[in-house]
Amino acid sequence: MAEIITPFRLADVPAQAWKNGGGLTREIVCWPPGAGVNDFLWRVSVARIDADGPFSRFADVDRVITLLSGPGVLLRGGFPSGMHALTDALVPFPFPGDVEVDCALQGGASEDFNVMSRRGAVSANVTVIRQDAELPPAAYGLLLAVGGNWAVAAAGGDDSGYTLPPDSGLWWARTGQTWRVRSAGGIRPAVNASAGLLAVTFDISAASRPTGGDAHASQARPA
Repeated sequence: MAEIITPFRLADVPAQAWKNGGGLTREIVCWPPGAGVNDFLWRVSVARIDADGPFSRFADVDRVITLLSGPGVLLRGGFPSGMHALTDALVPFPFPGDVEVDCALQGGASEDFNVMSRRGAVSANVTVIRQDAELPPAAYGLLLAVGGNWAVAAAGGDDSGYTLPPDSGLWWARTGQTWRVRSAGGIRPAVNASAGLLAVTFDISAASRPTGGDAHASQARPA
């Protein structure tokens, strides 16, 4: 099958209001194409939370949520710690999607980045890139620029590729592409905790739980 590389802008992604009126969701990509909530392998979206209330439950799905903007929310539910303050931007938090979780706004509406993966079939990894780096190869993944501009190019090639301004990105499927990324002006992510490049990779052959973290730890190799 042919590889897929798809740039996107969040402003162009249609927003769907929640049935309970508590927010809206912009679904960036759901894999495989045409899959629904009961049979997707992985799904990436951005949501705006406007009111306190419960999260939807997804059987056999693991999630990673990351605050993008706003004061954040307090999460309470069936995950191990029982409570988590999602109030620091760009700090991924993994939790099971099939447990009860309620959220309480911490001062106003918030925007969150959401990654879902089918437990036992897909392993999802969410990291935050804050410096020039070369990402590990992955057949499936997504990049989203937050608070600054990023240049993305195929590792080992020339500098031609993609320029990602804030709130834009690209996702790919069925390719072993290795990406080289670098900050391309605007807000300096190395000194601004609310700026960076969100990097998501999916391993469809793995069955481990999702992970979230900062790329300074081990996920990306400095370029």
